[in-house]
Amino acid sequence: MNQKGLSEKEVLSMLDTASLKDASYDNVLSAMCTRPHPIAVKAHMQFIASNLGDFGLFPGTKELEENVIRSIGELMGDPCACGYITTGGTESNIQALRAARNIAGRSHPNMVVPASAHFSFDKIADLLGVEIRKAGMDSVFRADIGSVEGLIDENTIALVGIAGSTEFGQIDPMDKLAKLALSHDLALHVDAAFGGFVIPFLDKKYDFDFSTKGVTSITADPHKMGLSTIPAGGLLFRDASCLSHLEVDTPYLSIRKQHSLTGTRSGAAVASTYAVMTHLGKDGYRKIVDGCMKMTARLVDEAREIGVSPVIDPVMNIVALDVPALDEVRKRLRAKGWFTSITRSPRAMRLVIMPHLTDEALTRFIQDLKECLGN
Repeated sequence: MNQKGLSEKEVLSMLDTASLKDASYDNVLSAMCTRPHPIAVKAHMQFIASNLGDFGLFPGTKELEENVIRSIGELMGDPCACGYITTGGTESNIQALRAARNIAGRSHPNMVVPASAHFSFDKIADLLGVEIRKAGMDSVFRADIGSVEGLIDENTIALVGIAGSTEFGQIDPMDKLAKLALSHDLALHVDAAFGGFVIPFLDKKYDFDFSTKGVTSITADPHKMGLSTIPAGGLLFRDASCLSHLEVDTPYLSIRKQHSLTGTRSGAAVASTYAVMTHLGKDGYRKIVDGCMKMTARLVDEAREIGVSPVIDPVMNIVALDVPALDEVRKRLRAKGWFTSITRSPRAMRLVIMPHLTDEALTRFIQDLKECLGN
């Protein structure tokens, strides 16, 4: 730190220089986040000093959060669901499994997750002291129910299902997982961090949320396809009593208890989420998802024309392409400015078709992919 501060102009110039080093979303096909909606940015700035870690001081912001949770709960099949706005899917998953662990009270707890589960569950195992057991997948990369059942024992505290897997955008058979959970008296947590703001707006309907009996908690991130600002995740429980298993006393705050993982908590992210959800409504989100799905279908069709097929037919706006000489092709694409990623098994080129992608950009990508393949 300098002894004397710099002028605002100098500082802003330094920030501009740093910003230019960051990737532009224009050519990013690997991220599950996108540019936030302009109204989300405005709301974020208006509530930038609001701290929901001590929401007794910010009752207006707390009301916004309650409205947001009600709205997300409605999307997830239960407007009476309870919860709060987190920093993202990792925090939401931690808290859901923490509640399940505390409720179950096992001395050597374990959780059963599909092999497709996000790496946040490995963090959870380490942080919470919960053994992680990874079930096998079926032929289209959904949790294999027989494998899941074979991993359950007397120390299992929860099952996890994925609604919009990070690599393939696949949705686990939640109805079957729910039946397993109910028959073994287990919690069932649904990680819909990505899918939560996609699946409700798809033409095909899926059973994945609180409308499925046996689902106890859900993660759904507004800062992904919800177009809110970062950090804005969502954690919802079917039963309000679950929150009591996360509470700690807060004697020196204006509130008596706190159930969040973080202490200080952004009210700006809450306001941002409220603003964009209220502004877009269901019709607005459906239009955005429709646009992404049309580009997804176009990508698959045009990739097939140049000899590249998807590993599975996309369920949502995530595509895994079976690209020959994958590493070399990705290297060539990166040289042309494109950011792509890979799936683990099988190895494929993973592309996420987010709202920042335009038809013009998709045309350029297909042409560049064709050139990089040597076609």
